[in-house]
Amino acid sequence: MRIAYLHGGSIPSFFANGVHVMRMCDAFAAAGHDVTLYSMPSTCSTCSTCSTCSTEDPYTYYGVRHHFPIRLVPAPDFTPDGYRHRAADIRALVTDGPPPDLVYGRDPYALTALADLAPFVYEVHQLRQDLSPAGTEEELLGMPRLARVVVITHALAHDLAEKYERLGTLPVLVAPDCADPPDPADPTNAPQLPGRPDVPRVGYVGHLYDGRGIGLVLDLAERFPGVDFHLVGGTDEDRARWEKACRSPQVYFHGHLPPSELPSHYPLFDVVLAPYESKVYTWGRLDETGRWASPMKVFEYMSHGLPMIASDLPVLREVLQDRVNCLLRPPGDPAAWAEALGELLADEALRRRLGDEARRQVLDRYTWRRRAEIVLAGLGLPGTTHRSTVGRTSEFQPTPPR
Repeated sequence: MRIAYLHGGSIPSFFANGVHVMRMCDAFAAAGHDVTLYSMPSTCSTCSTCSTCSTEDPYTYYGVRHHFPIRLVPAPDFTPDGYRHRAADIRALVTDGPPPDLVYGRDPYALTALADLAPFVYEVHQLRQDLSPAGTEEELLGMPRLARVVVITHALAHDLAEKYERLGTLPVLVAPDCADPPDPADPTNAPQLPGRPDVPRVGYVGHLYDGRGIGLVLDLAERFPGVDFHLVGGTDEDRARWEKACRSPQVYFHGHLPPSELPSHYPLFDVVLAPYESKVYTWGRLDETGRWASPMKVFEYMSHGLPMIASDLPVLREVLQDRVNCLLRPPGDPAAWAEALGELLADEALRRRLGDEARRQVLDRYTWRRRAEIVLAGLGLPGTTHRSTVGRTSEFQPTPPR
């Protein structure tokens, strides 16, 4: 099946949406589909490392296995009119070649421009408040060739249905984020981390934006001077801000790394943290997405079989279960997190049991390949299965929190 994947962000980029898009295109290609990604050229200026990621080969930077075509289509400016102009350019490129069997994407402007060419799937990760004119998304959801709406959490499915109740029942499928099963670790390529070689290592991987719980990580470091803490990720600006606030000498900030380099770091950690606050912000506090988040790093932690402490939030309970695949603790209770960390560090059997179950769940439910198959299943298009998962709870869809 020919798939035109429409992405409104940049490739390569510093942001998580680029990782998600490249993983999905890689999974579509692995499933035998002919996928072309239409993206923006890299224009990121959030940190000095982006001068590297903007020029690096995107397949190497993201560590994907398939070299599917990537067409970089700029916008004249970052305004709604600029994005609509870009959407017209994408349409011209798509119509100049073999017609797609399916249009898939997260860019409502480009999807609207191509909605008459083929059935289309709209993937949504938050309630969009930034579209102009205000009815842009509603118009898209009302178009006759809409085949499916893919969302990442049940909370988002509920809010989307409530927002567009007047459109009737939408064909919504809940498909959380995922992780690739890691390749066997090569000890000769393992990075050398700073710190003490004979003490436990606690890891955090992800951005350092507001709402990510970095203050809680630093609090834990003060409570556990005999443990080294490693934070991987963050813009130069955010990293400098948190380094200035840090009072513990055994905390190490590693900054942004290409996604392809992260798998070699995970095995170096004894415990990992996902300390989300109730309000989780994106870069520059442009959006607040805590109610709907499905963090990729949680699934990456799980895929590596790492014992994790995560925030006890309703949206995370769609995937995480306390004392089954992690330990859950209230995000605003540092003492409870300290108790959980102390328990994990003292109990190797508990660490192994939580990590093994987390890995098993990823392999059974949350791989990118499985996600690619599920989001296309039942559409009746070439190269897809005919088993419909829309409108009922499938094995892939986690049970909503009670």
